[in-house]
Amino acid sequence: MTALVVAAPAVAQEGDGYYSSGDEVTVLMGFSPGGGSDALAQLVQPFLAEELGDVSFVNQYQPGATGAIAWTQLAKQVQPDGETISITNTPMLMTNYIMNDSITYNIDELTPIANIVTDPGVAVVAADSEFETFEDLLAAAKENPSSVTVGNSGVGGDDFFTSVLLEQAADVSLQKVPFEGDGPSWTAAMGGKIDASFNNVGITYPQIREGNLRPLVVFAEERLEELPDVPTAKELGYDVVAGSSRGYSAPAGFPEEARQQLIDALRRVTEDPEFQEAAASQAMNVDFIAGDDYTAMLDRMEEEFRGVWDSVKDQVQQD
Repeated sequence: MTALVVAAPAVAQEGDGYYSSGDEVTVLMGFSPGGGSDALAQLVQPFLAEELGDVSFVNQYQPGATGAIAWTQLAKQVQPDGETISITNTPMLMTNYIMNDSITYNIDELTPIANIVTDPGVAVVAADSEFETFEDLLAAAKENPSSVTVGNSGVGGDDFFTSVLLEQAADVSLQKVPFEGDGPSWTAAMGGKIDASFNNVGITYPQIREGNLRPLVVFAEERLEELPDVPTAKELGYDVVAGSSRGYSAPAGFPEEARQQLIDALRRVTEDPEFQEAAASQAMNVDFIAGDDYTAMLDRMEEEFRGVWDSVKDQVQQD
């Protein structure tokens, strides 16, 4: 377990609140450094610390079980005293327990605070990969079923579901390789240890921009401004649109004053032009949804993914 303190200069806001200068908040991170949770923390928390007036955020990394280790701790063990929150990612926040009866937490045991970004899916390969296009990769998978290795951030994550849905849409069989987070997955693809990584644009964009990874397709409704030359799966004939939303949640019973102070501060962060510029430079699609609206979003997604899992679980459990 490692921890990283993210702080910023004090810029106190008017009025008193639950948090004040010198306070420390632990942020549980269910995935390894270098993945989507880490990218969000490094982007948001320096701005958030400043908005709250010299409050420190300590990232506590607890990778494993597609985030379930950290989220079980958040739901079952953390005291709702305002001192511990977690980054929560969809769909794995819900699919963990939808797919696995041994995982006992659920979203009713959490206090959703706010969603910050929604990150479209992407398939990336090493810069020198033999696969020049997404069709090249699918052709190889059709010619030799289960021979093409495709990494994901863990069974039950958005990348895993993207690969399952693509197998159905394209009538192919992929060799799905789970990792403990997005970072290890794209790193393996970049190093040629797997053929491709199904990942997220915001996570892989820095490596794409540097020429270390080549994007083959995006799983978005339309082509992205950041990757205008990369086709969508839909335009190639595969109706697969997927991605991951990431925000912050706390344990049930979290003080309403603390929740509202965090919501207000996060809203100011997402409206800050400097933050928006930093997010855009990382291809982070800001999608601020707060409070009860975030709760409703998670409830809706839970219902949707129960339906998706019911439609694919027999096939997945046979693999």
